Amino acid sequence: MTKWTPTHEAPEPLEGPVVATITGGTILWFVLFLAQLPFYGWFEDHGHAWWVWTCLAGGGLGLIGVWYVRRRDAAIRRHTASNHS
Repeated sequence: MTKWTPTHEAPEPLEGPVVATITGGTILWFVLFLAQLPFYGWFEDHGHAWWVWTCLAGGGLGLIGVWYVRRRDAAIRRHTASNHS
């Protein structure tokens, strides 16, 4: 079996409003959790209670993601500022 090697350079990563994107996604997960919470009995009766807990887990992991990307952006700004000084 031969090893596959790329034939071209990988593109530069896209940068955008990362903090806003992760924050928006986190809010969406929590909104979905809260919207499903009144129907928890129905979800549980039909074997879909994991949907509710998946939304809560997504919101919790999103909070970690917000913390991470905010620290990352701050580190990028510090690095850029130190290189321009």
